[in-house]
Amino acid sequence: MVRNVASLLPELDDEDFYLLSGVEQGMRFSEWVNREKLPEFASLTPEEVDYRLERCLKRGLIEKKTIQYEGYTLQFEGYDALALRALVERDAVAEFGSPLGVGKESDVYEVKSYKPLALKYHREGYTNFREVNKERDYTSDREHVSWLYTARKAAEREYEILETLYPDVSVPRPIEQNRHAIVMERMAGVELSRAALEDGQVVGVLDLLLSELARAYDIGYVHADMSEYNVFVDESGVTVFDWPQAVPTDHPNADEFLRRDVDNLVGYFERKYPGVIPDWTTDAIATDVRSGSFESIAG
Repeated sequence: MVRNVASLLPELDDEDFYLLSGVEQGMRFSEWVNREKLPEFASLTPEEVDYRLERCLKRGLIEKKTIQYEGYTLQFEGYDALALRALVERDAVAEFGSPLGVGKESDVYEVKSYKPLALKYHREGYTNFREVNKERDYTSDREHVSWLYTARKAAEREYEILETLYPDVSVPRPIEQNRHAIVMERMAGVELSRAALEDGQVVGVLDLLLSELARAYDIGYVHADMSEYNVFVDESGVTVFDWPQAVPTDHPNADEFLRRDVDNLVGYFERKYPGVIPDWTTDAIATDVRSGSFESIAG
């Protein structure tokens, strides 16, 4: 988990953010930004750059290396600080709370503005951006791909998909996005993997999830990464989250991804609640989801 930088923001001056932004700009061209280029990228004097580099290094916002030249790169904490400051300036975040979830590809925190919200930092590509680049459509056309670009594109893509799906599909309402960060409504309930459903609730919850997939498909998207870990369940229904890997329905692999989504969901319910789910094939359910005729797995 990347360190929470919210407490650092009051310590940082405008010029510190100019320096961080300058390193960010330079990373469009190279993973390590030449020290000599920073005055130009950050719009600071060389003397001011030296002072700001020391402050940002001390706080773990950037990293330095000296091999062929003196170079600097952003740590994720530095990227977090840039995004969080922008979101605060846009009044999307007023208070920062506790972690809500930590994963390989994202960190989620409770935040507040006019109501309790959630802030999601995308982490795609930080340690393995070359592998992520091969798998995700949004980086496949770039020759030089940094983890900043990979994470930002993931956030942009997810935010765009959430805006398209909400409110017709039960997804978190998107509020704001900057760089690799998204502010969205905080989801109610509990993660499906931790929910203990009564036998009489199982088919109904699975029906709700498959209906959400059908509505998303009708709008034009397949989730492509469905599991018990990206669904919240509460008394009012279900919420499906984590959409950066979603594909449009005209994607050449859309049908394969849809069958996999259905198989993941049905397989989970069959394992956790054996004997409760009616005997349907994945292909039959996926066909109904695609056609818009899905009503209930109970037939």
